Amino acid sequence: MLSASSRANRGWWDGNADDYQVEHGSFLRDDGFVWGPEGLDEAEARLLGEVRGRRVLEIGCGAAQCARWLAGQGARVAAFDISHRQLRHSQRLDLDTGVRVPVVQADAEVLPFAGGAFDVACSAYGALPFVADPAAVFCEVRRVLRPGGLFVFSVSHPIRWAFPDDPGPRGLTSDRSYFDRGPYEERDERGVLTYVEHHRTMADWVNLLAASGLTITGLLEPEWPEGHERVWGGWSPLRGRHLPGTAIFSCAST
Repeated sequence: MLSASSRANRGWWDGNADDYQVEHGSFLRDDGFVWGPEGLDEAEARLLGEVRGRRVLEIGCGAAQCARWLAGQGARVAAFDISHRQLRHSQRLDLDTGVRVPVVQADAEVLPFAGGAFDVACSAYGALPFVADPAAVFCEVRRVLRPGGLFVFSVSHPIRWAFPDDPGPRGLTSDRSYFDRGPYEERDERGVLTYVEHHRTMADWVNLLAASGLTITGLLEPEWPEGHERVWGGWSPLRGRHLPGTAIFSCAST
């Protein structure tokens, strides 16, 4: 059974997938692997290493742009998302690019894959900011990875939660506690939850990963690159010069 967070976010992404792909599709590219709003590209970052011939799972894939890039590198890919409408966009990109990505609709807290099925798992802002129980996701990722497998994922940098989600000068002054773990929620006129993001501190992420049996092997905080002028929600060149916007964790499965 889906949690309240998963139900709300499935509905929100089903209703907003079209607008999201129109607004951000050119930046993400039909077959590109972008780790976050700073534009860090896996083609240069190589956080996943050599993927040719490896079995790779994309978690919270949206329209599966990252998985499609991985397939172009020779990986044997699978991908999933909670939103049916996002997966319809993946099917559209299959036709546009001629690269078909096997996708399935699923909740990240209960993965529909066999144990040890993958060599690598990855997620670029997929699923983890939106789930109520990230520990369940990490345990599932460890289950579906072979021993020694690699898991790399990006999320909003925890420090951003202490600041307004504003790309301008207002977004540079903290107005809430970094330690306030209350989620950001949106509700309809009846009070029904329609969208939610959960806040975890850096220590929370580290401890959750350790408890799941995953070993952190690297942590990257991408700097905002010179010449990158795109504003995406609260991410902007102004804020990027002062505050990290993304955290990318690299982990090994034991």
